[in-house]
Amino acid sequence: MSENPGDAVMFTIEPKPRDLGDNFSVRRALPAIEKRMVGPFIFWDEFGPAHFPVGKGLDVRPHPHINLATVTYLFEGEIFHRDTLGSAQAIKPGDVNWMNAGRGIAHSERTRAELRVTGSPIAGIQSWVALPEEHEESEPFFKHHGVGELPVIDEGGKVVRVIAGSLYGKASPVKTYSEMFYADAQLEAGASLPLSAEHEERALYLTSGEIEIAGDRFEKGRLLIFRPGDATTIKALTPARFLLLGGASLGARHLWWNFVSSRKERIEQAKEDWKAGRFGTVPGDDKEFIPLPEH
Repeated sequence: MSENPGDAVMFTIEPKPRDLGDNFSVRRALPAIEKRMVGPFIFWDEFGPAHFPVGKGLDVRPHPHINLATVTYLFEGEIFHRDTLGSAQAIKPGDVNWMNAGRGIAHSERTRAELRVTGSPIAGIQSWVALPEEHEESEPFFKHHGVGELPVIDEGGKVVRVIAGSLYGKASPVKTYSEMFYADAQLEAGASLPLSAEHEERALYLTSGEIEIAGDRFEKGRLLIFRPGDATTIKALTPARFLLLGGASLGARHLWWNFVSSRKERIEQAKEDWKAGRFGTVPGDDKEFIPLPEH
């Protein structure tokens, strides 16, 4: 991470690679040492682009969450989601899988058997959104939104899909509990996209191409944290794709393994609940699970 005093971009975060096994790795941008959250976003992983060979695929066994919402958004491939509510849903590029863990839920994410026969690509973003304290223990729910449900701005060499919250006068149908924005932007070379200062915290994650902001150039694979209160413009020097994210600050949160909460004691309770099997099982995927880590 580096700080850029006086510039529109306050911090540049280079994600840290994390190996999840089976030759599958992610690049984690949040939480970072100096910036743990951006608005409600407390966790940010980019995975792929990669290609599973024949017979292989993603196998994230059932595991628990509390006091957050998980958000899966794909650029390539497919992931099949199951959870303790009985949800069973494939997600494809441009769709949104939004799972509100609330007081507690467990889920799995896998590659369907049909895709393992041929091998398949995978690329996307997994993020976690913290919940306001008054909604941390809300009822868990899972909601899938197809690509056609999300509002799109398409003009002047730029296409922006609003994934969640509100941006550029468009509002996503995704149910959220705090003021936030999350969007997928694709720009042709030479196109520019303004970003107003209306949101308290704002960031950009560049997945492809090269962009210019206030005279500084940035390459893919970087999370850029904008200085609060400064409107800015993003110019694509090459064809570029990036995610815009942020919103109102929710205050500090504790994060341990897959648990997020404003209260340390709530995380301790979740540990005991998972060990005791109190989260329930995932219908259709109840033969295995990820044990609670020892540390």
